[in-house]
Amino acid sequence: MRAAPTILHLDMDAFYASVEQASKPSLRGKAVIVGGLGPRGVVATASYEARRFGVHSAMPTAQARRLCPNGAYLIPRFTLYRQVSDVVMAMLRELSPLVEPLSLDEAFVDLEAGGVAFDSGSARATGERLRADIRAATGLSGSVGLAGSKMLAKVASEEAKPAGLLLIEPGTERELLAPMSVRTLPGVGPATGEHLRRAGITTVGELVEAGEDELVRMVGRAHGTGLYRMALGLDDRPVVAERDAKSVSVEDTFDVDLHDRVRIRGEVQRLADRCVRRLRGSGHSGRTIVLKVRRYDFSTLTRSETLRGPTDDAAVVREAAARLLEAVDTTGGVRLLGVGVTGLADYTQEDLFAQSLAAEAAADAAADAGVAEAGAADEEGGTPAAGGTAGGAEPQAADGSAGAQEGAEPPVRAQEAPERRWAAGSDVRHVLYGPGWVQGSGVGRVTVRFEQPGSEPGRVRTFRVDDPDLEPADPLPLVGEAV
Repeated sequence: MRAAPTILHLDMDAFYASVEQASKPSLRGKAVIVGGLGPRGVVATASYEARRFGVHSAMPTAQARRLCPNGAYLIPRFTLYRQVSDVVMAMLRELSPLVEPLSLDEAFVDLEAGGVAFDSGSARATGERLRADIRAATGLSGSVGLAGSKMLAKVASEEAKPAGLLLIEPGTERELLAPMSVRTLPGVGPATGEHLRRAGITTVGELVEAGEDELVRMVGRAHGTGLYRMALGLDDRPVVAERDAKSVSVEDTFDVDLHDRVRIRGEVQRLADRCVRRLRGSGHSGRTIVLKVRRYDFSTLTRSETLRGPTDDAAVVREAAARLLEAVDTTGGVRLLGVGVTGLADYTQEDLFAQSLAAEAAADAAADAGVAEAGAADEEGGTPAAGGTAGGAEPQAADGSAGAQEGAEPPVRAQEAPERRWAAGSDVRHVLYGPGWVQGSGVGRVTVRFEQPGSEPGRVRTFRVDDPDLEPADPLPLVGEAV
């Protein structure tokens, strides 16, 4: 514990939903729910307007729709969230070399290590300045907690929500914590909270009254001792600078259980490619390939294979994932698949993976033969892979129809391109109307609202899903000159 409140905890307010409201003027002040939109989707973040209806993170989207039927339900746009997070984290690193990110929207900062705060006055001024700078740079609000320990700083930021700042003066910790729920303390989840409730302990003050020996008897020595110290406001954990990533992974939950083995293999290959893109984006390679399969009965299996050296080669990861899949029984159906890479390094050993060349050659040959894997749209709004077609165009007759020599077999027509899918919330651009976002789609139509950050709420127009003038687009910056 420090004698001054120089540990800062920043928590952006309803981050994903707030980014969506900032980028979509028509949603400001409205209930916004970000997460999976399918029957098995889960809420990632809900705006404060949606929370008034009882919607919260980790809730099934289907339940959220029942509670808040008129809310805006949008897919996550992680590319934009990471861009905004990078801006915020850069501001924190200007304050101190000791910044400990917990997620895209949350971090601890040691202000004393950065020389920007040594007492309550300077700490409060730094926190207020940080909140103002974040608002100016992103248009978003963040809540700040300041205290002499990490635990108390996090408690303070939670109490300050939304868009506030709370400083806990050293010496006032026990008085502040006493009336709070035991669930306020880190490590007290639903199970531990219920166990304590049955023993008549519901507040932090009652934890202190129970005493360390009683808590050890109830929940074990390690957990009981830790709980008692936290109830007293004692926490000596230092702020640790950002750690290197330990793994990179992607996964998809399917609206309907997959039974077709060919489809399952195709999904695993697609996930492997996505995982490698993310791996390369982080500047890493990895040695161990991990396959995750959640079956129809919710049993989850993981299989892994360790290579001779680190790689970021998509063909190598695809091959390993395919081998791992062969060892998994999927006959009952699969509801979730995931592919990950662990044992990360910042270099590769390409000479160890000559087999990838053969795999790529085989893939090219399959493409030339007109074979393509079927794939579902990924979390970033990708278009499903089309069925395979031959590489060349069909010969055309003078009237524009497909021509053929007399007496020859009629040419095999290429499969029609699948209907483009437009996920609610995704970014688009129209040749005439400019940037906008998808409000919804169905029955061969897509509805788009044309607006952008900083504009007035825009007009809504409807197009055919295959309108050639409408294309997916990259997110626009929240603050700055409109594109």
